[in-house]
Amino acid sequence: MKFNTDEFNHLVKHRRSINTNMFTEESVDDEIIKQMLENAAWAPTHKLTEPWRFIVFSGDGLMKLANFQADLYKRIHEKKGSFKEEKYLMLLKKPLMASHVIAIGMKRDTMNRIPDIEEIEAVACAVQNMSLTATAYGVGCYWGSGGITYIEEAKEFFGLSENDKLLGFLFIGVPKLWPIVKRRSIKDKVSWIN
Repeated sequence: MKFNTDEFNHLVKHRRSINTNMFTEESVDDEIIKQMLENAAWAPTHKLTEPWRFIVFSGDGLMKLANFQADLYKRIHEKKGSFKEEKYLMLLKKPLMASHVIAIGMKRDTMNRIPDIEEIEAVACAVQNMSLTATAYGVGCYWGSGGITYIEEAKEFFGLSENDKLLGFLFIGVPKLWPIVKRRSIKDKVSWIN
């Protein structure tokens, strides 16, 4: 097999996390989203458990997601006395700033053959494949794990059971601009033992 390694290296170095406040109001073509999901399926997965589960919200579905997460936050935090109107409004608004939002789930191997962390790592690899695909198409995205991500009561809405995990949301949109980011040298983070 032969690939253009220069193009691949360029792609990896230009992948960015692009927040919803940097999105235009344009919609991303569903075919790009489908390709992102197809490429996610090729992530490494121990014992081929393929633990990733995705739910794509677009159009009216974005409002369903917004209402669900805002209402869940309100219900839980009013009981605790920790409700914040500002956060509630942000949960209502944020999904509507994206063209698509993909809920990221980890479905636990029913035989528990794989350590939990390895299943989470497989899902993270799948999300990286989606992010690189988005970059190749000039589409912005970022993986957010705030809001209702770690609230146990949220799982059922996303088709996840008690042993599964909701790992966040991939917000997708057309970027107003492509951010320039620098990274420190990898040499400071690598040791070679020969």
